[in-house]
Amino acid sequence: MLSLAKACPAAPKRKTSSLLDTRVIFCGDNLEKLRDFPDAAVDLIYIDPPFNSNRNYEVFWGETREKRSFEDRHASTQAYIEFMRPRCLELARVLKKTGSFYYHCDWHASHYVKVMLDQIFGENNFQNEIVWKRTSAHNTTSRRYGEVVDSIFFYTGSADYFFDPPRQSHAEDYVRQFYRHADPDGRRYRLHLVERNQALGIRKNLIYEYNGYTPKYGWMMERTKLEQMGKDGKLVWSKNGRPSRKIYLDEVPQPPMSNLWDDVPPVQAQAKERLGYPTQKPLTLLERIIKASSNPGDIVLDAFCGCGTALVAAENLGRQWIGIDVSPTACRVMAKRLRDVCGIEQNEALWKAGRGFVVRDLPKTIEQLRKYPPFEFENWAVTALGGTPNKTKVGDMGIDGRIYPVSAMPKKSGKAAGELDFMGVWYPVQVKQKDKVGRPDIDSFEAALIREKRTIGFFVAFDYSSDAMKEIDNFFRRSGIMIRALTVQEILDEEIAKKLA
Repeated sequence: MLSLAKACPAAPKRKTSSLLDTRVIFCGDNLEKLRDFPDAAVDLIYIDPPFNSNRNYEVFWGETREKRSFEDRHASTQAYIEFMRPRCLELARVLKKTGSFYYHCDWHASHYVKVMLDQIFGENNFQNEIVWKRTSAHNTTSRRYGEVVDSIFFYTGSADYFFDPPRQSHAEDYVRQFYRHADPDGRRYRLHLVERNQALGIRKNLIYEYNGYTPKYGWMMERTKLEQMGKDGKLVWSKNGRPSRKIYLDEVPQPPMSNLWDDVPPVQAQAKERLGYPTQKPLTLLERIIKASSNPGDIVLDAFCGCGTALVAAENLGRQWIGIDVSPTACRVMAKRLRDVCGIEQNEALWKAGRGFVVRDLPKTIEQLRKYPPFEFENWAVTALGGTPNKTKVGDMGIDGRIYPVSAMPKKSGKAAGELDFMGVWYPVQVKQKDKVGRPDIDSFEAALIREKRTIGFFVAFDYSSDAMKEIDNFFRRSGIMIRALTVQEILDEEIAKKLA
């Protein structure tokens, strides 16, 4: 039997573990990060790891205007399971015995994932396979049924776990059949007799006259209660003078949620929360999971946090949280999302005071940056300058990003608020992941500056040849257009303020 698996809406706020830092985003391999976590420290874990789908995605990061290729890492189901097994072992280790674990996956490897999780968490700790309808029916050219659902495997650390079951709306057929009446304000109700019938037997002490009617077997309640119902307008009288009481639909508890979730739509193309991440999950989905399996103040961990939906949901619901992702781009995007959506600051001092958050282990060395994928490197450089990475990376016409000076920022209100794409004042940024940029690279950027009619441009590279620097000087003398050449080391050393002035 489940001693805590019941509704606990008034559960007290739990104290955050003194052994584990929360409100932290870790950048890096979650296997390495998790090994530093203490045992049994986390209340709720949700993961949505890359599926073993062998698909390519074109990722549009709406928040950072970046487009890059995204590929699932694994060539086979076996490779995928071998990748996930040690990570799930670590996740099981850090989960509290009273905690819950949710693994979000699709049909490609879900059956193998279930077997793996049974081995790690124990078959007895498997609670549900939740089926989420992530999209509507769509046309398919294959000779099989269309795939429209994901699976979310729900495990717990033991039989003694917290669970506050979410509720679902009453079925429309049920409402139409039983709640056929409505008050003038539209409030729906059904009718229930307030007198006893033969099956219930006679209650002499409840036989009394009310409003000209005396039931044969007695009323269902004392006179004072019945009279109060009449005063409150909750009685309906039939043509033969027999009363019934109104039972309102909104006073009837909603039924507990089943394991079929077809009421949470995917993130639509025009949704405000949409970032463009191909597997982005709706905030409503994560809020449901977090409400059901944690209390305010509990620690929520997402070890594959992508664009940070679980972190935003946890923050909004008053939980402590930890995020891990291997992508520096993802870590920066989710940090910006927490700042913009949740209104919390990324600040070390505030974090130590329990109010802000921090991002840990973003690459800080030249050696690390040399190993970045080209698009990741471009994103890092432009973002480090306070700019906006370009929306496209292929055919970008020599411009990798834009810097908008403070004087050109839009007003805080009105139709143009936040619409940077339509601003006319901006400075181009060109990024080259080269040890030494030569004159041909500078010539190409000069052409872009002239084409866009810009007076200032920024170039980022590891270093520049003497010919490149000489051409930058000559170009300014000829055209009055300034190219500010920045090195990666200057950005890392934060010595760029004078060049950005």
